[in-house]
Amino acid sequence: MSTLIVSFANTQDATKPASQCQMIAQAPLRAVFAGLSGADTAQAHIEGTVKITYIGHSTFFIETPGGVRIATDFNGWYEPPSLPTVVTMNKAHSSHYTLSPDPDIAHVLHGWREDGGPAGHDLVVGDTYVRNVSTDIRGWGGAMEENGNSIFIFEVAGLCIGHLGHLHHELTDKQYAEIGRLDVLMVPVDGGLTMGPQSMSHVVERLRSALILPMHRRGPPIAQFLSMFDDGFDVSLSEVASVDVSVATLPQRPLILVLKGV
Repeated sequence: MSTLIVSFANTQDATKPASQCQMIAQAPLRAVFAGLSGADTAQAHIEGTVKITYIGHSTFFIETPGGVRIATDFNGWYEPPSLPTVVTMNKAHSSHYTLSPDPDIAHVLHGWREDGGPAGHDLVVGDTYVRNVSTDIRGWGGAMEENGNSIFIFEVAGLCIGHLGHLHHELTDKQYAEIGRLDVLMVPVDGGLTMGPQSMSHVVERLRSALILPMHRRGPPIAQFLSMFDDGFDVSLSEVASVDVSVATLPQRPLILVLKGV
């Protein structure tokens, strides 16, 4: 499996892989762009299905058609079904990261930098392009800490999949532009540890993803989050912890799918 790693901090924008999510953020969901080739556009191929499994807390296990395995907000507590190729982490609480991951994990991506600057990930692994958008977090004393969280975005099989991490504030227009289009959105619904349900629902409504996967539910019933949405959103409670997603099977209307275990 070939891998290309490019750092935002040390390269010019021209060296970055092309993001299909940013390119077609204002275009129809199923638009397809031809004429792209090479490792820079691994994410442009739309064949195949992505399997997403809820493992626990904020950890999802993503399996791509090309065999890349990704664990989000990986903390080492929740055991994925197989060794991840890539893990992403955020530092708001120890339940969102580990400083001693399995050394056989090829790519460990922190959503923060020790010097307080914005993390910059721009990684192509096999058929998947992984990037991030930095946001701030609320410290233990209540003050906001710049660049402490990352929204990780996975572009694969024609899909744009986003994980909000431990998001503590509504996003700016600049951050929405950096994110682009998200077909699948993983959103915390704890009701206050991140943001209240009304503020979080504003983010969900603005992103208008086809498939919304709640996560990070602590305390309040899922109904509190669901009550924030009108009949423009469909809701489904799944009896299983996994969902198969492809460009062809994306819901026509935004669907909030509550996987088993949430």
